[in-house]
Amino acid sequence: MTPNGIPQSSPEIVDLTHALIPGEVPACAGHPCYNASLSFGISKGDFANVHTLTLGTHTGTHIDAPYHFFMDGATVDRIDLSLLSAASAVVADLRTKAFHECIVWDDLQTAAEEIEARHVRVLLLCTGWSRNWNKPNYSKHPFLDPDAARRLFELGVRVIGLDTMSPDKVTDEEETADVHRIFLGSGGIIVENLTHLEALIDYGWKHITVSLLPLNLAGCDGSPIRAVAWEGTQ
Repeated sequence: MTPNGIPQSSPEIVDLTHALIPGEVPACAGHPCYNASLSFGISKGDFANVHTLTLGTHTGTHIDAPYHFFMDGATVDRIDLSLLSAASAVVADLRTKAFHECIVWDDLQTAAEEIEARHVRVLLLCTGWSRNWNKPNYSKHPFLDPDAARRLFELGVRVIGLDTMSPDKVTDEEETADVHRIFLGSGGIIVENLTHLEALIDYGWKHITVSLLPLNLAGCDGSPIRAVAWEGTQ
């Protein structure tokens, strides 16, 4: 294992999802904090083990549906699942970016060329910031330039996934939402709090396939997901 918990040799599937552990899941100010408590337990003489969960639609690794920022946007139960199920993806290596540094269009040129050549609709932004999960500096991640988000959508990207808590800049004073409004407002989907994206680069996978499926939460603005990736054949 590497220090980030990534196997040294390439596995068949890479889990891109942070584990949900009570007390160890970062949340935006005011959002529900994750908890799992045992309601029924075999050790207590009950018939089976059953937990009660407390979580929000943006807990842990999750997706943002357009409805997150737009009343007329698609809710999570109405988004196009073909974008999230066995979908081809391109990973942009942005691990040189420092805290609160902007990701501009020039940083995405190599990824953009591959997206255009292969007609890929999912772009994963690997900043390496998941190493700071549940640390005080987790919110000080690099962020995406709004104009770059607009150009990605024009290029055909419909899903942007990041190993940070937001594609927008987050400070102690405020959280901006320009990228959210541009991308979700165009009908795109945002995936936040991914992890292990660096493995997809370091393993040298040429054709990456991902599954980023949400729960079927009627009328909701987002959903926790179990995100995984494997090497495809496209």
